[in-house]
Amino acid sequence: MDSLPVYDDERIEKVNDNIRLIQKTGGLAYGTDAYMLAAFVRPQPRARAAELGSGTGIVSLLCAEKQKLGHIFALEIHPGLADVGRRNIVLNGFEDKITQLCADIRDIKPGELGGVLDVVFSNPPYMPVGQGKRCEQEIRNIARHETSGGIADFCEAAARLLKQGGIFYVVWRPDRLVDLVTSLRQNRLEPKRMTFICPDVTSPPSVVLTEARLGAGPSLKITPPLVLYKGGSDSQPRIMTEKAARVYETCLL
Repeated sequence: MDSLPVYDDERIEKVNDNIRLIQKTGGLAYGTDAYMLAAFVRPQPRARAAELGSGTGIVSLLCAEKQKLGHIFALEIHPGLADVGRRNIVLNGFEDKITQLCADIRDIKPGELGGVLDVVFSNPPYMPVGQGKRCEQEIRNIARHETSGGIADFCEAAARLLKQGGIFYVVWRPDRLVDLVTSLRQNRLEPKRMTFICPDVTSPPSVVLTEARLGAGPSLKITPPLVLYKGGSDSQPRIMTEKAARVYETCLL
């Protein structure tokens, strides 16, 4: 651990009592989306899983910490981020739980992962190429924009890697929900559970979490939304709701 390299353009942050994370100074920091996706993944302690577009590995690390899955293949196309992810696995002692691979999710085959998987999860880029402001740092562009594959590519990859009946978990933007559902169904991934995340009771959802099952029949359960904060006026400070705090504490949603 003491000899693990941390470079000048990197920093180490404490995520919780058990996880520390190396991050690129110019990279996209982890946030609510990562925590909520990890919490949304149902515990399957013997499942073989993959994360598509793992970045620095925070979602895989959270799932490994809570022993939600048996083994996770963390797939990241950017060599620099894949290297950060590998070092984060070592830093947190999860070499037996997570395998880091530098790979394009559009090309990866089940045979490269030892066969079809039980679970796939992803926090894919939300913004189409050409939309929004382009960042100077390429790793931020890859994380935010669909430069290395759009939502259709992520859904196609999930379907390719999953066994029949396998589960795909994805966090997405509500304003592009139609794109997600269309891509899921085009790849035989039937949405089964959906949860919207709202900043507060007066704001529309900012995030939607979806669980889809390969080859399943139609039947979608939309859960009550998760509201993150209450208060926030001049007379009342903005504080996390009890339910949101419990999600952060337990990593269960």
